[in-house]
Amino acid sequence: MSLPTTTRQWYYSQLGSFDNLVIQEVPVGSPKANEVLVKIHAVSLQFRDLMIASGAYPGSMPPNLVPCSDGAGEIIAVGSDVAEWKAGDRVCANFSIDKVHNDAPNNLALGGAVHGMLTQYRTLPANSLVRIPEHFSYEEGATLPCAGLTAYNALLSGYEPVKAGDTVLVQGTGGVSIFALQFAVASGATVIVISSNDEKLKVATKLGAKHIINYKTTPNWAEEAQKLTNGRGVDRVIEVAGTLEPSFAAIRRGGSIDIIGAVGTNYSTPFNIIRPSITKQVNIRGIYTGSVVQFNNMNRLIAANAETTRPVIDKVFAFEEAKAAFAHLKSQAHVGKVVIKV
Repeated sequence: MSLPTTTRQWYYSQLGSFDNLVIQEVPVGSPKANEVLVKIHAVSLQFRDLMIASGAYPGSMPPNLVPCSDGAGEIIAVGSDVAEWKAGDRVCANFSIDKVHNDAPNNLALGGAVHGMLTQYRTLPANSLVRIPEHFSYEEGATLPCAGLTAYNALLSGYEPVKAGDTVLVQGTGGVSIFALQFAVASGATVIVISSNDEKLKVATKLGAKHIINYKTTPNWAEEAQKLTNGRGVDRVIEVAGTLEPSFAAIRRGGSIDIIGAVGTNYSTPFNIIRPSITKQVNIRGIYTGSVVQFNNMNRLIAANAETTRPVIDKVFAFEEAKAAFAHLKSQAHVGKVVIKV
C-alpha cells in the first residue's frame, strides 16, 4: 500500500471564532522510529474546542493551530522501532500525548499545545495510543479520549473510587456528564442528573439515572438533592457548570466534588463559599483528562459493560461541515457527543 503524500486539514487562520477555520492541503511526513501514521476516520468535539476557538483557553498554542483533541483511526504505517502496533490496528491517541502514566512533563495536549486531530492523516507517538474497544465504531471511539477518560478519572481513578450504594450527582448531559452517568451506573451507584431541559433529562433516565432535576423549574437543586438522600447529601458531585456553592450544599460530610478541567472553573470563589470544604470535610479533586494507563483501564470497564456504556452520539457531521459541527456544539442543543466523520 502506497502511503499518502498530502493530507487535508482544518486550521485556524487566527483565533477568535471557529468561523476562522480554513481547510488546507499539506504534506504528510513518514513516521519517525517511535511513531505511527494514522488515517483519521472520526473526530469528536469538546467544550474546550470552543474555548480555544474563541481565544479564551489558557496556554500557548502553535500558529495555524489544527483543532480537536479526540480522534480515532486506523494505523497505516509504523516506525522502525515500533513493535506493539501494526498496520490495520484501530486506535485513539491520548488527549495529552506525553501522559503515559500519571505524568505529562510537557503537557502536550492535542488541539492546544500541539496540533490536533481534525485532519485526514496524523503521525503520533506510538506510546500515546490506545486500542479502540472492539465493538465500537470509529465515531464511537472518537468520543473517548477527553469526555470518556475525564469521567472515568473523576469517578474511578482517585483515592476513593465510586462504589455500589453511592449517590452521584451529575451536572448536565454533555459528553463528560453522559459518560459519568454511565460509569456510575455500571459501578452500582444511584445517579441524580440535573439539566435545564426536560427532553435531555428523559435521555438521562433511559441511560439509568434514578432521579432527575430540572434546575430551571427547581432552582434550589441542592435542597432537592438533600431531600432525595433523606438529608444525608450526595456522595459525589461531577462539577462541570461552575456552580460550586450549590455543589457544597448538596454534598454529604466527607463527600467528594470532582471539578472538570476548565469547564468546571468558570467562577470566582470567595472563602465563604469554599469554607464547607473544611467544615464538611469535603474532598475537592481537579480532573484534567487522564493517562494512557487509565485509558486502557477504562476500556476494560467498557468491554465488561458493553451494552450500558456505549457512547451517546447526538449528531455526525461530514468533514467539510466542521464549522457547522462547532456551531451545533455551541448551541448546546446536543445530548452526548458531536462527531465529525473524516
